[in-house]
Amino acid sequence: MYGFAGKVLHVDLDTGRLAIEEPDEAFYRMYPGGSLMGLYYLWRNTPPGIDALDPRNTLTFALSAPTGLPVSGQSRCTATCKSPTTLGVADSQAGGFWPAELKFAGFDAIVIRGASPTPVYLWIHDGAAELRDASHLWGRFTHDVDELIKAEHGDSKIEIAQIGPAGEKLSMFAAVMNMSNRAWGRTGIGAVMGSKNLKAIAVRGTQQPAPADKKAVVALSRRGTKLMPERGDVESLGRYGTADTVMGQQGAGGLPTRNWDSGVMDIADAEAISGERLYLELLRGAAEGAQDKLGRDTCYACIVRCKRVVETEYREQSIVPEYGGPEYETISTFGSYCGVGDLRAISYANQLCNMYGVDSISCGATLSWAMECFEQGVLTLDETDGIPLNYGNAEAMIAMLEKTLRREGFGDVLAEGSARAAARLGKGHEYVLTVKGQEIPAHMPHVKRSLGLIYAVNPFGADHQSSEHDPMYHPKLYEGSPEAPGYKRYLAQIGLTTPTAPKAMNPEKVEFALKTQYNYSATDVLGYCQFVFGPAWQLYGPQDMADLLAAATGWDVDVDEVQAIGRRRLNLMRAYNAREGLTRDHDTLPKKLFDKPLSGGRSDGLVLDPAELDYALTTYFELAGWDVETGTPRRATLEEVGLGWVAEELGV
Repeated sequence: MYGFAGKVLHVDLDTGRLAIEEPDEAFYRMYPGGSLMGLYYLWRNTPPGIDALDPRNTLTFALSAPTGLPVSGQSRCTATCKSPTTLGVADSQAGGFWPAELKFAGFDAIVIRGASPTPVYLWIHDGAAELRDASHLWGRFTHDVDELIKAEHGDSKIEIAQIGPAGEKLSMFAAVMNMSNRAWGRTGIGAVMGSKNLKAIAVRGTQQPAPADKKAVVALSRRGTKLMPERGDVESLGRYGTADTVMGQQGAGGLPTRNWDSGVMDIADAEAISGERLYLELLRGAAEGAQDKLGRDTCYACIVRCKRVVETEYREQSIVPEYGGPEYETISTFGSYCGVGDLRAISYANQLCNMYGVDSISCGATLSWAMECFEQGVLTLDETDGIPLNYGNAEAMIAMLEKTLRREGFGDVLAEGSARAAARLGKGHEYVLTVKGQEIPAHMPHVKRSLGLIYAVNPFGADHQSSEHDPMYHPKLYEGSPEAPGYKRYLAQIGLTTPTAPKAMNPEKVEFALKTQYNYSATDVLGYCQFVFGPAWQLYGPQDMADLLAAATGWDVDVDEVQAIGRRRLNLMRAYNAREGLTRDHDTLPKKLFDKPLSGGRSDGLVLDPAELDYALTTYFELAGWDVETGTPRRATLEEVGLGWVAEELGV
């Protein structure tokens, strides 16, 4: 085969046994990587109904054929398991250099079962693998572990995926980190890895699988370089990172503030935490005016270079480049969610999250929940260990964050996440902002209606990177804008040609949500970065996704097959959730979004309508071919996407 390494590494931590599987090409064509491949092994190897921290839970890391090719946006890996937060499927992607290095080391996926009796790490190098003792690494911060493993093997080019101390202590929003600043962040995957006593997976390889059509790969790479200056959104992403979104969200009334009481901050505070301010003041080299050279990091072979590298101080605490810098979501959850307008405090919070290894979205959102509870008198100083959790109190936020990361005092409660914390305390439920137990990210369905639908139906909880956002289907973008041909061309490739009113929730908007969800789902199977490959504003469009897969594998692939890959993954996810007991009843949004109108800014007075969501859900399920009462894929739909065996086992 071309593109793929052709090997899957199976790790049994109960026995320490390692085995290599060599799937045939038909398997790869049906499950070409990412979470689709991971889901296959999760379904086959994990008994139904077990606890997510049970050793029998199957944790996978999977690549795809384009991974490691010299094209922007291909170095992504998806981790999959049963989630301790959603109780259904867990799914998360990370970039950096680790995915490409795993491919060069000779493997397309790692499938991990069981739990080691003592801490271990997995060492993979040029087709070989072994388990090594990790007792000397346990309890250490992520960058320290990076340095120790590289020194142990005498190789600075080793790439390491690992849990931090939070994963060891089974924080429900623990992440798996690589490069100390790239995170498989959502759905509690770090807690699952911690429950297995697996500290890290270190990889090193020197062999890159050959693509079927090297000339086509080179042509796509060069095309991206030429397109970059023409794609204003991508160029801005590279310059300011995802933090560039802050002021746009503020202007639209969609910057979640004070635990979603408002869609706007005070303008001075919003400007103080903006991407422009981050770029000009906190990036490494900013003082010398060298941001473009020193303040931006990248993933393997990518020209966009959107990763922030911050170097500054917060209250005499050093913020070092090794832990990267805050993304938009982190700036929002520790900034606007908490009413904090101090970018240095937010950057320090980001560093702490990366040191300990946690998802900054759920962590920051859980702190903002605690702040609202404190402001409303639901929590007292006695309960918060004497820390006054008022909005805007950056010092208190950092103090409680540190206790949460160490699971000390009240922080031990917050480490469970807001939904579990409310259940444990027996109060504060009305302020919880979760879907399927996972905290919602910093894009507001009040101003992005179809995103609210996707938050509700998404199998692994609310996720802002599972579909395209409503502004990309705004009719005005198709009326003379210089970018309009790009939006039109890319969206038309997946059959979307009738943009509709911004806040509409009609059949056209539901179709937009579903078809872009299929496209984003395909990126998570094929290992594409959604900031580089996508259906609207990105550097490359749906046809390019098909072309790169064809160039890598030699397969005859078109856009329809790429969409079908995304659809297959989404159906397998929903079927897995159905097996674990999740139904349409779980496809809802936090009660607060329906009950409390926003205050201030352009979104003043906006509140969600439960009848509108119910209509959208029914329309969505009908379009998807799922039972409208349960949300479970119908037998005919599963058979159509090649998952007839799932229908048999599920009994639909």
